[in-house]
Amino acid sequence: MYYTFTLKYQLSPDDTDPDTLVERLYEAGCNDAIAGTGLTGRIALVFDREAESANAAILSALADAKRAMPSATLIEAAPDLVGLTDIADIVGMSRQNMRKLMLGYPESFPPPVHEGSSVLWHLRHVLVWLQQRDYEIDPRLIEVAATAMQVNLAKSASLAVPAMKRELRALLA
Repeated sequence: MYYTFTLKYQLSPDDTDPDTLVERLYEAGCNDAIAGTGLTGRIALVFDREAESANAAILSALADAKRAMPSATLIEAAPDLVGLTDIADIVGMSRQNMRKLMLGYPESFPPPVHEGSSVLWHLRHVLVWLQQRDYEIDPRLIEVAATAMQVNLAKSASLAVPAMKRELRALLA
């Protein structure tokens, strides 16, 4: 099976030449990715990777990228954090229809991860919610969104102070 996902990185000052970087990525096994180098100091790798599972695809891509760019910092695995417009585009409906669903089912629609001028959800939660309401959602997309979410959560959790992490675990469970 093929899985499509994106890994976004902050580059170190050592990785300033995009052509050399893209060559290293190719040699490290990222030959199934399209590299976007439009922003200085950043790279986005859009993969279409064949693997037995989304987990295997994303983890192998992370390992390949780490080999090619050992000093780069992962910013985000996608698709994960999304707004209503993103969700609507991904599932092939209008933003207005997605908004009606959100407002029409306030007790069951997944809670956002962030509320403010932008509202963000974990894509996996919304896809599962839609699937439970008989919307046709590609299971591979749910699997990719679930794995991307786990990567992002693990990345964020690694920044937590150990003592605080222990206290929070009990309070948030």
